Amino acid sequence: MINKISPSVEQALAEIHDGATVMIGGFGGAGQPAELIDGLIAQGAKDLVIVNNNAGNAEIGLAALLKTGRVRKIICSFPRQADSYVFDELYRSGKIELELVPQGNLAERIRAAGAGIGAFFTPTGFGTELAKGKETREINGRQYVLEHPIFADFALIKAETGDRWGNLVYRKTARNFGPVMATAAKATIASVHSIAELGSIDPETVVTPGIFVKHIVKVPRTATGPAGFKAA
Repeated sequence: MINKISPSVEQALAEIHDGATVMIGGFGGAGQPAELIDGLIAQGAKDLVIVNNNAGNAEIGLAALLKTGRVRKIICSFPRQADSYVFDELYRSGKIELELVPQGNLAERIRAAGAGIGAFFTPTGFGTELAKGKETREINGRQYVLEHPIFADFALIKAETGDRWGNLVYRKTARNFGPVMATAAKATIASVHSIAELGSIDPETVVTPGIFVKHIVKVPRTATGPAGFKAA
């Protein structure tokens, strides 16, 4: 019997190893799997490469993970904002490596990994430092840059509902990077707020089929403030 429900966050994350590349869903706080990030902090894996849209806010969630010093490199599109001081301090002191990727390129590089695309050409970044050392080509009179997929060992994502086969339904904008990250990782771990009986989810609402998910774990719904952060 297929049952991908893990009894705890700890057990769901047990396989994450030192040196792993870990994709973490979320657009700022929306869709960020905070409980899984806290669990990864407690789990202790180090020398990690993190793929996320941002580089953390204040000292919670992803920023708290960066603060542990166990992230070697972050691949993201929007590392700096008013409260990204944890990342700022690490980067300025040479304690973390940054690969800056335009947001559309980031999403497409992740999607390409899941779709089996070897590489693709995009006009974004041509003529800038981001294209340095990369192959370029003129196509129909426009210049393009060759970009390669981003693969991961693990993806940590947040969904609204799942079933024991791992089928996932998302809530509104919390969906963001979750679906493409689930396809690009060797093992996807999803937190959900509710677990549905098998067969009770309308197939038309399933965004991530269970074939892309290894573990799901139920976490409590927490009241949040702006950007999805926990309310005071």
